[in-house]
Amino acid sequence: MSRRIELRNVNVTRYITPLREGGSLPAVADADDGFKYVIKFKGAGHGVKALIAELIGGEIARVLGFKVPELVYAHLDEAFGRTEADEEIQDLLKGSQGLNLGLHFLTGAINFDPVVTTVDAQLASEIVWLDAFITNIDRTFRNTNMLIWNKEVWLIDHGAALYFHHSWIHWEKSAKTAFPFIKDHVLLPQASLLAEADHKLKQLLSPEVLQEIVNLIPTEWLTWEGTPETPEEIRNVYYKFLTTRLNHSHLFLKEAQHAREALI
Repeated sequence: MSRRIELRNVNVTRYITPLREGGSLPAVADADDGFKYVIKFKGAGHGVKALIAELIGGEIARVLGFKVPELVYAHLDEAFGRTEADEEIQDLLKGSQGLNLGLHFLTGAINFDPVVTTVDAQLASEIVWLDAFITNIDRTFRNTNMLIWNKEVWLIDHGAALYFHHSWIHWEKSAKTAFPFIKDHVLLPQASLLAEADHKLKQLLSPEVLQEIVNLIPTEWLTWEGTPETPEEIRNVYYKFLTTRLNHSHLFLKEAQHAREALI
């Protein structure tokens, strides 16, 4: 019997430092469980949609067997950040009161460098397949969004995935796209086993598993301005997008294979 997919709840107790590499200004912070987390704030650029993509992308990656830092629901008290001197950060914290998302901080991890580290064909193919499936445009040579920790590859930062939700129309059409952005994937040159990856990974993502992951989206993140759908209806669109995309994986598989052939 598979384990139930759940996220723990933590309270953010201390803001340590911003991570200015990304546009959304995440930060390293302490929580009341004694651990450090990289906090993704709902008050940042793409708001709760970036957190939803991070949550869904990260937990799908975990189910598929990839190394992903633990994700937690990170609560921000309304008094938090009042003493922060930086006005931009103070505004960000004020706009992020309530529920945010935290990724366990991997102390001592280093950024993945494709020049230094070669990933084997199977792992490369499976990561490329994952990113084509969740339409993650952000695992490129410029921004690999992978870490090396304990000599293993860890996947981070899935907030740019599921970009269909920024327009929120014609999701059915978006679900069946071939995802041409895969041509820029940092691991595409090593991904010589894409068909094998497709066969293996599809079997791990049952409708029940995808439903369980989508159900993790907090209702607080699903009350969207200008959207008539209820939180439950929005959750259902995410579920249908993922199941439709999985059923049409041949489209993005062929695109990745063709892009790799053109590359090598």
